[in-house]
Order: sequence, then structure tokens, then C-alpha cells
Amino acid sequence: MKIRPLYDRVVILPMKSEKSNSLGIILPESSLEQPMRGEIIAIGDGDNLDGENKGMKVKVGDQVIFNKYAGVEMKIEDVTYIILRQIDIIGVIDD
Repeated sequence: MKIRPLYDRVVILPMKSEKSNSLGIILPESSLEQPMRGEIIAIGDGDNLDGENKGMKVKVGDQVIFNKYAGVEMKIEDVTYIILRQIDIIGVIDD
């Protein structure tokens, strides 16, 4: 199944949370924070709800940082994705 986001939304594949802390102590799943970093796998066309096209500032393949509780989680074929609006992306990671 493929997801095609609408308007100014993006689909992100979040990075896995670390399962241990800096001392090597393994942490339970319930104590792990929601990931705030991921890779964009699909983008919308850039339109907003008023029909204006503001353009997309990100592209497929970008590694991004996004707001902690932004968007909607969806699980498709055992993979969890986050769909959020472009405005909830804080920045693009350049290596």
C-alpha cells in the first residue's frame, strides 16, 4: 500500500528510539520518548485549504526534525508512519 498525502502534508518514517541510555541501561518501551526525527517518504502538492499553493520546502528523502506530538501515527503492513503538516517540521538535517 502506498500513501499519497494531500495539501501540505508529509509522510515520515520515524527513526527508532534508543532502547538504552548512555550508561548502557536497557529502558522499557513505556519510558521511550516519541521519535522526533525521521525521513520523508511522500509529500503533498503544497496547496493549503484555501486553494493557494505555498510550495513545499522539503522533498522526499530529506531527514527532518519535527514537533514531538505533531501529526497522526498510522501503522501499515507492520510499519509505523507519521503524517503531519509541513508547518510541524522544525528543520531539515544536512550532513
